[in-house]
This record gives sequence, C-alpha cells and structure tokens, in this order.
Amino acid sequence: MNAWTNDELNKIGTAEELQIASLRGDGTLRKPRTIWVVRLGDDLYVCSVYGRTSAWFRCTQVRHEGHIRAGGVDKEVAFAEEADSDLNDRIDAAYRAKYHRYAASIINSIISQTARSATLKLAPRSTGS
Repeated sequence: MNAWTNDELNKIGTAEELQIASLRGDGTLRKPRTIWVVRLGDDLYVCSVYGRTSAWFRCTQVRHEGHIRAGGVDKEVAFAEEADSDLNDRIDAAYRAKYHRYAASIINSIISQTARSATLKLAPRSTGS
C-alpha cells in the first residue's frame, strides 16, 4: 500500500472538513459526505457520529475503497476499521485538540462509543495497473 506524503498529511490533517465518497459495488463513486478528519502521526482517521448505522459508513463497508478531498488534496483511498481502544483514545484526543472551539456537545458526539465503533483509518491507494 502507498504511504501519504508529508504534504498530503499536512494539508488533509489541517483541513477543517473532508469530503468522503465510497465506491459502489459497480466501482462508481457515491455522493460525497462532509465529515471531520484528524491526523495522528502519519495516519488519518475519520469517525461516523451516528456509528455503524450511518449511511455513509455502511457504504464504506461494501468495497472498503473510495475517494477523499480535503485541503486541496484529491485522493483514492482504502478504508480500514480501527478498533484498538488505546489508539481510539488517542484519536479522541486528536479530535478534542483540533475541534476544541466547538461546543462540548458536538465534540462529545464524535468521541462517543457510537462514533468510536465506526472509526476508519484512511490509506492512500493506487489506481494504476
């Protein structure tokens, strides 16, 4: 699997929001959704506030591939679920730090157990043959 460049990590990691679109079974992109994204080291993570029942999250489970756009970066990605509790604690802390200016009720929704159950690591993927 490809790695993020430092430039991509910086641009996506500092972007306020990310557009995420999963691939349908036939390989076409679904309509993008706007969500928050955090960087932790050399990795990028997203969570679904509404958990595993959220439409956009369920769609990522069909092919585990899609497309993101944030901070001027357009990238094909793979979605990998993240269930490690210790890592999720660090992801929660990254959300708190990045989005601290929002109301506690908003922050609490993205670091809830429901959201944690739908945490995805974004990994760049090659579309070449």
